[in-house]
Amino acid sequence: QVQLVESGGGLVQAGGSLRLSCAASGRTFSILHMAWYRQAPGKEREFVAGIRWSGGSTSYADSVKGRFTISRDNAKNTVYLQMNSLKPDDTAIYYCGAQITVALVPANYWGQGTQVTVSS
Repeated sequence: QVQLVESGGGLVQAGGSLRLSCAASGRTFSILHMAWYRQAPGKEREFVAGIRWSGGSTSYADSVKGRFTISRDNAKNTVYLQMNSLKPDDTAIYYCGAQITVALVPANYWGQGTQVTVSS
């Protein structure tokens, strides 16, 4: 079994920054792709940013381009989301998602979520 554990959420003023982390742990596994999603109250979960583990290519939602940066540390099986110039609209629970293979079987995993609140 694989577990994803997020950290780094909190309360910040508009214009401020936060850095989220998500670490994958468990038995032997291979990460294919990791991403951040968010869900604001009353809204559906939406994609924020993603990164391919091999090669490191990235993708972003238009709403965060130029403000957020996703990165990874292969040795630590950890993905990060650096969030700058935060806006009140960025307030949401942020979830880490990953596509991981265990014994050559791919599956999707989710973290428990971390709250990000941006005050105006």
